[in-house]
Amino acid sequence: MTNRILVTGGAGFIGSHYVRTLLGATGPGDVRVTVLDKLTYAGNPANLDAVRDHSGFTFRHGDICDGVLVDDLVAGHDQIVHFAAETHVDRSITGADPFVRTNAVGTQVLLDAAARHGSTFVHISTDEVYGSVDHACLETEPLHPTSPYSASKAAADLLVLAYHHTHGLDTRILRCTNNFGHHQFPEKVIPLFITNLLQRRKVPLYGDGLNVREWLHIDDHVRGIELVRAQGRPGETYNIGGGTELSNRELTQRLLTACGVDWERVDFVPDRKGHDRRYSVDFTKIRTELGYRPERDFDEALAETVAWYRENRAWWEPLRVHDIAAV
Repeated sequence: MTNRILVTGGAGFIGSHYVRTLLGATGPGDVRVTVLDKLTYAGNPANLDAVRDHSGFTFRHGDICDGVLVDDLVAGHDQIVHFAAETHVDRSITGADPFVRTNAVGTQVLLDAAARHGSTFVHISTDEVYGSVDHACLETEPLHPTSPYSASKAAADLLVLAYHHTHGLDTRILRCTNNFGHHQFPEKVIPLFITNLLQRRKVPLYGDGLNVREWLHIDDHVRGIELVRAQGRPGETYNIGGGTELSNRELTQRLLTACGVDWERVDFVPDRKGHDRRYSVDFTKIRTELGYRPERDFDEALAETVAWYRENRAWWEPLRVHDIAAV
């Protein structure tokens, strides 16, 4: 039987790669996909060019907060994979309203429709909901978000869990570490640094550069999402990571080396407000239950990412009008 999947935020970085994978040669082959995307600054229709003519693909331009539109779409789909979100911490600090509206209210609108129509709901979340930690967090860890962005994502997570408990809705949450790879909007640290260096500009490094993040290549994340969609247990939460943990200073060194430049191209800038020191997750559960393993070698994948941005300037150069000063 063909699965009818509604993908919200499917023109963004992670969502579009998921859609391209579902409808590509290595996909499950038994799916029809509808993308719902508002096409904000981070949603790029060109990300879906590879599947636009696929017989199993449909695109709808719209807002997940539009209850009438959402109900109409959800009624025709068996499963929802929910990527749509405002995600950049810096933007949430200067203006939290779109984060609360999209990440919390938009998720509630989708959940209401899913509960009415009995659709499975796969929610893509973040390790940032655990807050700054000194250990690898299990899925049972209390949530302790510290930025407006992570607070809005934690609110969405709690709503998802509540709809499972209250309505019996089949929900599954995936909390990922920092993603990287091709087609990532150049406000995030890796594509921002790469594109700055390719334009012979300096890169802005916050504070002492010792904040620590774990890195997950988009290929591994998408494989994990598909495992959770196809095999995950209702009501469960799964952490997912790539297994490479680096300080921002260490990451910067690797990017400088990959681009053939040195530390003269780095500006140390004042730290941002409330900058979390470290995120870390224990992803034993998705390993043991679903057989997930990160397959991409970090250094090899980083070199491929640098090469992609070097070869695809026509994709990212027009996007640099949305630059944010630091990450």
